[in-house]
Amino acid sequence: MAGNFNRVLLLGNLTRDPELRYTPNNMAVANLGVAVNRRYKGQDGETKEEVTFVDCEAWGRTAEVISQYLTKGKPIFIEGRLRLDQWQDKDGGNRSKLKVVVENFQFVDSRGSDGGGGAGGAPRPAQRTPQPAGQRAEQPEPARGPEFEPIGEDDIPF
Repeated sequence: MAGNFNRVLLLGNLTRDPELRYTPNNMAVANLGVAVNRRYKGQDGETKEEVTFVDCEAWGRTAEVISQYLTKGKPIFIEGRLRLDQWQDKDGGNRSKLKVVVENFQFVDSRGSDGGGGAGGAPRPAQRTPQPAGQRAEQPEPARGPEFEPIGEDDIPF
């Protein structure tokens, strides 16, 4: 198979409040943890649950919006890519960690909320919706207000 493909889709809940910081060049970066639950039937017929914890990283305006509207326990749908970070620890040992770099996300209404949804009633950024093969995707109408401006290519740090 020619070429490579690196795409991750996650639907889960934040395990902690997003940690927002800024690089020396004033680029926002948010670190967040997401728990994804998997339910299945075991060989004994009992329903079992497996939880996977995933570290994620968002950049630019995406990082700021996630940090502004989402808190521990809130659901989120993430589209991104895997990245392997490698470093040496203080003892000289090689260390590595897989994380998901968030390229797109959606607020998810949580059950039992006060009706405000995952964004606390705030407007949602325009998102692309996957279309079946052979159909043209309509361009979403841009979100209103300065807080959801699209991230320009010059703002992407890689």
